[in-house]
Amino acid sequence: MPDKGWDQVLGWAFRDRHQGQRPTAVSALEITVDTAYLGRGLSYRMPAALRDAARRQGHEALPAPVRPTAKHLEPRVSMTDYVRRRGDDGLPADPWLRVHVKAGGTIRRIAPASMTVSGSLDQWRRWTGLPFDRDGDTDVPGALVPVHSDTARDRAVYVEPSVWVRHRTG
Repeated sequence: MPDKGWDQVLGWAFRDRHQGQRPTAVSALEITVDTAYLGRGLSYRMPAALRDAARRQGHEALPAPVRPTAKHLEPRVSMTDYVRRRGDDGLPADPWLRVHVKAGGTIRRIAPASMTVSGSLDQWRRWTGLPFDRDGDTDVPGALVPVHSDTARDRAVYVEPSVWVRHRTG
């Protein structure tokens, strides 16, 4: 469960495939449910389907770099502090982490640099509609953490953390 989460898993998969190596591990990457299908129990069925697929392939565990769904509402709160929050029932306060834990997953650790997106300030302006005209951190709607801008280098970088959740397949 690497610090670079999502990005590292993809990198390893592409390298192994290019080198003709047989996979020895599996990882979930993303589950997305179209808003038209929300409220139908798919959020609970999807992790189960991934676990079943991993088990059929002979894997004992399914690690997943999970993107907490409500974290974007508090981009300046550290992921560590955010993940520590619990509801009255002791389960994670975040809805998506809650689903994973209720489905049998265990929160293992934070991947502080799970996904990195770097672009010119003009690219970030087009992507977000925000000015990106000063140095420092900018809150972007939907982003889990602020995007860091450097006007002298004409770059802005988003380094998104995730939460490694481990599911047993058996």
